Amino acid sequence: MKKIFTLVTILCLALIGCQKREPLVYKINKSDELKQYESELAAESQFAASREKQSIEASIAEASEVAAMEAKTWKKKEISRERVKVKGIYLTDATAGSSRMEDIISHIDETELNAVVIDIKNDRGQIAFPAESPEVQELASQTDTIPDLPGLISKLHEHGIYAIARLVTFRDPYLATVRPEWMNTKSDGSLFYDNSGMAWVNPYKKEYWEYLAEVADDCADAGFDEVQFDYVRFCTEQGMKDVVYTEDDTQGRSKTDIITEFMQYISDRAAEKNIFVSADVFGTIIGSYVDAAAVGQDYPVMASCVDYMCPMIYPSHYGDGNFGIEHPDTDPYGSISGALNASRKSLTLNQSEGIHQAIVRPWLQAFTASWLPYHINYGAKEIRQEIKAVYDQGYEEWILWNAANDYNWDAFLASSEH
Repeated sequence: MKKIFTLVTILCLALIGCQKREPLVYKINKSDELKQYESELAAESQFAASREKQSIEASIAEASEVAAMEAKTWKKKEISRERVKVKGIYLTDATAGSSRMEDIISHIDETELNAVVIDIKNDRGQIAFPAESPEVQELASQTDTIPDLPGLISKLHEHGIYAIARLVTFRDPYLATVRPEWMNTKSDGSLFYDNSGMAWVNPYKKEYWEYLAEVADDCADAGFDEVQFDYVRFCTEQGMKDVVYTEDDTQGRSKTDIITEFMQYISDRAAEKNIFVSADVFGTIIGSYVDAAAVGQDYPVMASCVDYMCPMIYPSHYGDGNFGIEHPDTDPYGSISGALNASRKSLTLNQSEGIHQAIVRPWLQAFTASWLPYHINYGAKEIRQEIKAVYDQGYEEWILWNAANDYNWDAFLASSEH
């Protein structure tokens, strides 16, 4: 009996296996009407599937288009702080952290001056105060050049002085020693250095953007009214031809694309802290596509990203013949007038309704360019000519650059005269 049961079991399993391999097929004689119905049903099902696929593809395309439009229509966030018509001077972090500040503040009190631009991330890539940023602390880039920054800014504010933090952006020799992967590199993998021996950050490296944004956050927390970004550009020296940017870095973006994107990012971050943001730009990019493309600074586009545009229009930086002037450095009034006239034309031609446009606050020359074959001494008279040109061109703000912070106080009106 057991053998019979086993045999039956084997036969059943075999039959099941056969059924899996060769399923039964029932032949049905379908009427023409049934065949037509099934054909129409299949066609409707295929059509519905096709419409659903098209709908999904259209939704994806629409979402991509919206994202692209949003990128193009980025808008500057407004800041609720009270604006100040700045008349300022530049100070190094060493000066700001020294006993010289007592004398400087005293002179500011006595004159029309009402603002200072202080190095915070200086030309050496060092942060001038004990910053709270985790990234800054990790990289050990902070110093105690200004040991009590909040105290200094509080004192400036007590004297009615507007405080601007200067952050040197994409030129950073210090980071080359601790974050070489962020830097401009050549095809052989070595770091790029300019003629001054300075390394430059690759602007496409967004990890660096966050580092800089943290420094700006700390500046806001310390009490600064504004953060100003200098060297917001690519290096333009001849050696840059050896620098390589990968497709992973660029993703099809030009130099002006990435500098603009950076300024939009940093502007949004500054707005979170309700602090004004400004950008220093080459004066030569105004009206020059070639210069703009080389450095990555599109003058009217950048003006839509920041609160203040600060073109460096030092007469000494213009070649012979600019603005119809044989030697621009010898004509402070004419050179500044020509540069600001070009600025106004560029911004007016590119102004669009509903698009933010920054206030123009030019950098003026408070130094003598003795290295030029044709130059003049820039004393009180020449500085006043520059300032007059600013006003005559319809602008109201200015800041003066002297690397040694050695200013001729006679160049400024007394506090009672303005």
